[in-house]
Amino acid sequence: MNNKFLPAHSSYVWLFFLFGLNPNLHVKAWGFYAHQKINRLAVFCMPPETFGFFKKHIDYLTEHAVDPDKRRYLVKGEGEKHFIDMDYYERVLPFDTLPRSYAKAAEKYSKDTLHAYGIVPWNIQWALKSLTDAFASNNEQKILKYAAELGHYIGDAHVPLHVTSNYNGQLSNQHGIHGFLETRLPELFSTEYDFFVGSAQYIAQPLNHTWEIVEGSFAALDSVFYFEKKLQQEFPENAKYAYETKGNQLQKVYSRAFSKQYHQYLDGMVERRMRAAVICVASFWYTAWVNGGQPNLQFLKRLSQDSTEIELFPTQLPEKMIGRQEH
Repeated sequence: MNNKFLPAHSSYVWLFFLFGLNPNLHVKAWGFYAHQKINRLAVFCMPPETFGFFKKHIDYLTEHAVDPDKRRYLVKGEGEKHFIDMDYYERVLPFDTLPRSYAKAAEKYSKDTLHAYGIVPWNIQWALKSLTDAFASNNEQKILKYAAELGHYIGDAHVPLHVTSNYNGQLSNQHGIHGFLETRLPELFSTEYDFFVGSAQYIAQPLNHTWEIVEGSFAALDSVFYFEKKLQQEFPENAKYAYETKGNQLQKVYSRAFSKQYHQYLDGMVERRMRAAVICVASFWYTAWVNGGQPNLQFLKRLSQDSTEIELFPTQLPEKMIGRQEH
């Protein structure tokens, strides 16, 4: 890890114990593995003018792809940036009830309502602006920080269970489906996926593009729930789970047989959503670079940590976790 990007306070020590030693605490969206894979693969989609810079920093962009998840239960206001409960506003496609712009949506429903039910489509726009401004100011540390985190939020928007209030199957007796879909399946099967997705493209209308992503995730929900329920009926309980060693811990997981059948029933859906996320992340990075004035990335400002660092975690940590837990 390159320590020049780390905040100089003790929150990281606290987080090591929180995330590293507590086997019962899960705070993943796509799963750390999938988020990091998406950011890493997006680097190879970057056009020649930007590829050298992104390739040089590929390890940072990979490792820090999960920073938003590390703080989502610690920082007030962070959790709502990762999802949107579209079934609060809409029941069927196409979306025609919730305005696409944040200002118009807030005028119709109030800001409190929007934040209560998630703001990931708009947060992607804000993160894109932060990255664009970082390019415009030629600030390397901020470019890397905002690029890594923008990739995370775009990845979240591609996950079907991030666009529904039934995010962990808690409303349909399918508790645990969140981690099953977003962590277990990618870890087991993503090495078989075809991630040759082409080169990043400039996105002229990022907000509209983001809503197309959300609609795509929403369209996949029926299959996500239907086939898991079908498998519950087909598999005896003792065949649904298994125990595997992860690191030095023995963990209860969905069995490989159960996972394989679910993956087959979904008929490539996880692969399609991950592929779409990879090219989308690269395209948003490229769009930010273009809109930021297309700076020469070989000559960026490398200011001192104190003058550029934006803390990932609060200096005063909460007494209890914030927000809904998905696993």
